[in-house]
Amino acid sequence: MITGELKSKVDKLWTTFWNNGISNPLSVIEQISYLLFLKRLDDLELAKERKAQRLGRALENPVFTPEQRHLRWSHFKNLDDGEEMLQIIRDEAFPFIKDMGQGENSSTYTQHMKDAVFLIASSALLVTVVAQIEQIPMEDRDTKGDLYEYMLSKLSTAGTNGQFRTPRHIIQMMVAVMAPTADDVICDPACGTGGFLVAAAEYVRGLQDGEGNFVLNGPGKREHFNQGMFHGFDFDATMLRIGSMNMMLHGIENPMIEARDSLSEDHGSVEEAFTLILANPPFKGSVEKSTIAKDLQKIIKTTKTELLFMALFLRLLKRGGRGAVIVPDGVLFGSSTAHKGIRKALVEEHKLEGVVSMPSGVFKPYAGVSTAILMFTKVGVKSAGTDFVWFYDMQADGFSLDDKRQPIEENDIPDLLRRWEGRDMGRDTDRSDRAFFVPRDEIAANGYDLSINRYKEVVYEEVVYESPRAILGKLRDLEGEILGDLDRLEGLLG
Repeated sequence: MITGELKSKVDKLWTTFWNNGISNPLSVIEQISYLLFLKRLDDLELAKERKAQRLGRALENPVFTPEQRHLRWSHFKNLDDGEEMLQIIRDEAFPFIKDMGQGENSSTYTQHMKDAVFLIASSALLVTVVAQIEQIPMEDRDTKGDLYEYMLSKLSTAGTNGQFRTPRHIIQMMVAVMAPTADDVICDPACGTGGFLVAAAEYVRGLQDGEGNFVLNGPGKREHFNQGMFHGFDFDATMLRIGSMNMMLHGIENPMIEARDSLSEDHGSVEEAFTLILANPPFKGSVEKSTIAKDLQKIIKTTKTELLFMALFLRLLKRGGRGAVIVPDGVLFGSSTAHKGIRKALVEEHKLEGVVSMPSGVFKPYAGVSTAILMFTKVGVKSAGTDFVWFYDMQADGFSLDDKRQPIEENDIPDLLRRWEGRDMGRDTDRSDRAFFVPRDEIAANGYDLSINRYKEVVYEEVVYESPRAILGKLRDLEGEILGDLDRLEGLLG
């Protein structure tokens, strides 16, 4: 959780950009990201240099050559001449990070940086910003994560295509439910700033074996983590740059963040490539039918993005692959043929593991839409899928459900994770409880309706009605008891 001191420093940094004419939140985040990346490169190089010195060895694979020493943060941050600092960063250091990884080691990050623009034109602004960033602690990944998360919270409105930032604690909950392993190949087909991929990376990074050794230290695990584990698609160039840099700042060397319109025919050939999907796809409404991938149209006849993305997830997953995705409530109970068809496919042809109903304020201030999380496994064999579906009624997530989203005590997430881990079809049968199972046959009989209200039993407390005459009688009796007590008290005192 971001501290008040760090929050204050980021707010001050934000105000500095705003007062100097750079007020678009995405532009501010991009410019700060470039400078953070330069600082991160230098921090990594300093750490490598210290290690090499301790071991008495030569520095291997240096990022900066001796001739590029002036491009390092530790050098230009101390310059007294603001114009010289601007010239170095704008004309040399920024092109340097744009061209990183060219040639044989070309990365997706490099591709997204091709159209990046350095917008800081004032030497005074640059000197101030560099000084302020230098005061922000960047020693560990948690701090960088909190910093980036708080910056992203400045994006206070939904994007033009219906995308909006998923709260970090909801992402972490979904990752914990899916429990990714070091062998997974993880994808978010609507990755935005990369929140799901970053959270999955942090989860995997902390995994230990039975002897307390970190799993990533095993043979080939670290290389897979850095090179092939994380994949994200988006079609917004700015989001691609921010997402790539976000992941690299979190220590993932070469995340596969690609420019794709996931639903389009241009990328229809990508299938059965991933073992885990974590996503909160945009709920834009509809897309142009002529642009939709033909194989998705074969699965489901619709132009609604929330339904097309469900079909896409099933196409992208390998047999046995798992998914945890956020959907608007309409997907759960919509009565159209397309709505029923995708739900039937999940239940009958695949294994729908669980449905988590979330309160409607989870995505405020962006939107008040009611949403749910679907957890499923790709099976692809008719009549071999779901036996029972686990439902959970989440009523609080640790924050107020208004636009302010202030921290509160009520939080169902720890209970949800505990019950998911220990779920038992034989025990979890009380439908008045927060969590319970529903058999496939009952769901099918209800038109594959997956809304929790269809199955949850509400227990009403019995209210005994009393007439006004009876209430007045009780008040008189109470009055008599009080007067009697007063008389006894007077007797004791008198």
